[in-house]
Amino acid sequence: MAILHRLTQTDLKRSKPGMYGDGGGLWLQITTGAAGHANRCWLFRFMSPTHRRRREMGLGPVHIIGLREARERATEFRRLVYEGVDPIEQRNVVHATQAAAAARTVSFDECVAAYAKAHSAKWSPKHAMQWSVSLAKHASPVFGKLPVQEVDTALVVKALEKIWHSTPETAARTRQRIEAVLAWATVRGYRSGDNPARWGNHLAKLLPSRRELQPGRHFAAMPYRDVPALVMTLRQRGGHNEKALEFLILTASRRGEVLGARWDEIDLASKTWLIPPERMKGGKAHRVPLSDRAVAIIKDMQTVRRNEYVFPGVRSETITETPLRELLIRLSLSVTVHGFRSSFRDWCAEQTNFARELAEQALAHAVGDSVERAYHRTDLFDKRRRLMQAWGDFCGKPAAAAVVTPLRKAVADA
Repeated sequence: MAILHRLTQTDLKRSKPGMYGDGGGLWLQITTGAAGHANRCWLFRFMSPTHRRRREMGLGPVHIIGLREARERATEFRRLVYEGVDPIEQRNVVHATQAAAAARTVSFDECVAAYAKAHSAKWSPKHAMQWSVSLAKHASPVFGKLPVQEVDTALVVKALEKIWHSTPETAARTRQRIEAVLAWATVRGYRSGDNPARWGNHLAKLLPSRRELQPGRHFAAMPYRDVPALVMTLRQRGGHNEKALEFLILTASRRGEVLGARWDEIDLASKTWLIPPERMKGGKAHRVPLSDRAVAIIKDMQTVRRNEYVFPGVRSETITETPLRELLIRLSLSVTVHGFRSSFRDWCAEQTNFARELAEQALAHAVGDSVERAYHRTDLFDKRRRLMQAWGDFCGKPAAAAVVTPLRKAVADA
């Protein structure tokens, strides 16, 4: 039976180089270092049960690992050898596991930066700026430095509730961006479990919706009868901002969809504009049939093409919303850019017999409940083309008189 615990505290102070056994594979190794100083460290010698050869394992210097702790470690390693485990291999596994865990321990701010880098190529400069600023301003001060795995519902609510009532639209967009970053982190393996920023059946139980906070909120819209006169004015002025605004009116699209329109989304041969899902509010690709005048605007913009955007800006890659708002102000109009979608919808309802579903599809609105949408999968594109051409013809009238689509034709279109 091996004799254990041979060394004493006095032995640890030896300065003569050599190997001094404590028993059971534990050794005190003394070497001479720089300037003649004695270096004392612990070694554990053993017969590897997996390699069947002798191995040495360093346990650390004596001034850090005392005699008692060195004996405890040697006892644990002897137990591993008895159970058929190589202590060095076991330690390597532990270190690898810790390194992998450390690699997965990234902060929320780091995930934000990585997410933006992966997606910013498809964003406009304005959107990229707003996206980063909103999270840096509202999310980062609360949990930006924390590991993304530790972000929970309480932290998300803490970040949002400060702005939820004062600026509901900003708060809602911030929530969506937090949810996107956390979803990305889950897919990358940086976190697991449910997304604490999701709305349905989760935050919706804790925070009021925007509709509840802003009842009856509508965008100021121009009466549809006045739209043709505005369109005539825009054509007479003829600037890039005017063309962008007219194109927005003719397509009944959202401002972000129009201002972010890229040339690779336009197919002049089929008179179609395909907006990718990442630029749609509902996250679903949307085909827009282009009227004759909308096609003419696209062809005009081709002659001044400078970059990938259909409507390039003067100081940025694309026109921003501000010049369009300023254009309406210069024309002494107290309406919003978004309100022209309402003008189009009112025209459809009051001056045509096109089916309601066509108008809603043209606005990229979800039609019916989830069950109805599951069975109604067509986007009614051919019928929408006739609708958008009729709208384009109306907008191009020199006077603002309403033109009623003939009933027989509308019935056939529907």
